[in-house]
Amino acid sequence: MTDRTAIDTIKGYFYQFDQSINQLLMLVNDSDKLTVEGIEDIDILTATDETAIQCKYYAKTEYNHSVIAEPIRLMLNHFADYKKGNSPKIRYHLKGHYKSGHHKLAMPIDVLFLKTHFLTYTRTIEKVRVTFEHHADLGLDDTALEEFLSSIVIDINALDFESQFKTLISNIRKQYACSDFTAENFYYNNALRVIKELSIKKQLNARTISKVDFLKSIDTRQILFNEWFVEKKGEKAHFLNLRKEYFTSLNVSPFERFFVFEIDPSDYSRSELKELLFIVSKKWSKLTKREPKPFCPYIYVHNILKKELIELKKELASEEFICIDGYDFNGADFNPFSITKKAEYTNQIKLKFINELHFIDDILKVAKGTKYVYQFYLKKPFYENIEPSIRHTQIQIGKLENIKNII
Repeated sequence: MTDRTAIDTIKGYFYQFDQSINQLLMLVNDSDKLTVEGIEDIDILTATDETAIQCKYYAKTEYNHSVIAEPIRLMLNHFADYKKGNSPKIRYHLKGHYKSGHHKLAMPIDVLFLKTHFLTYTRTIEKVRVTFEHHADLGLDDTALEEFLSSIVIDINALDFESQFKTLISNIRKQYACSDFTAENFYYNNALRVIKELSIKKQLNARTISKVDFLKSIDTRQILFNEWFVEKKGEKAHFLNLRKEYFTSLNVSPFERFFVFEIDPSDYSRSELKELLFIVSKKWSKLTKREPKPFCPYIYVHNILKKELIELKKELASEEFICIDGYDFNGADFNPFSITKKAEYTNQIKLKFINELHFIDDILKVAKGTKYVYQFYLKKPFYENIEPSIRHTQIQIGKLENIKNII
């Protein structure tokens, strides 16, 4: 598979996933359900009926009857099972986006058109061209085919990839009364994860979700490092989007900022962590003589070994990079009032190290002014105990290096 073909294939998956999310959002009742990869790409089950939706994205392909002939024959297979009493009656919906050729299909179509262009085909068997009539093989007469046509909607003018996504984001905004950024980075990001996880379940019932359960599962205030979301948006664009939203103009305000990082001890580099600390200090410290309200950030590094933390502080001290950690003398207990000491030009305190996770609570209680907590985690958030009045941004990262690209 060439790179271009792979990109087109991935885009087709996203098109189907986005269609699934949109269909869930548009369900009328909370109890209505959607199945991913059921009878078709998407099955919708309400209290009154069931609809099977096949969606295809061919942005570079001209429409020809042969492109949708096989999906229609597969739908007819299910319809034939229904006529035999082996399957429930359902509605069928074939949605497709094509580059051109739309004039070739004028809806509605009749039985003759259905048989001629979609149900009759030829194959070579032992070097002989053989004609097949799919409806005849299934034992369906014209009356049955009329009934089938009344149950199917064929739409070859479906929205293109970008337009469908814009509609989806608009529907999310209406559902949650939120901004475009929140709709995409919180709700859509989570929705994509939910649909992707459903699609790989083995059991059919495990690939089914109700509207109410779907809405609950995506309603979280965490920005996930969802591989599919990052793949679609692009890693560089994803990081840039987060930086614009959270880390652009904040350095001009004298707030109490807590940067809470998680590291993987098995994939740790002191030099990489130091570089990150220098960036944080440079962007969120103001210690000049003219600054009326000088400030510097707090740092907590989750999962760092105590011995390594000591060595890191020693190295920073040897480079005259001044930090404090709330311990006033050797053997003293942690003092939250000590670590909240104001950083200023005369003392040049550039970072405030928090040694233990639970110390954050003590500091937040005594720190004055506006307080922000930025938590960067690997698998799941490790710090949750925070007052609603404090802005708490939770961002999942793939690795420590990602933080530099975000902030």
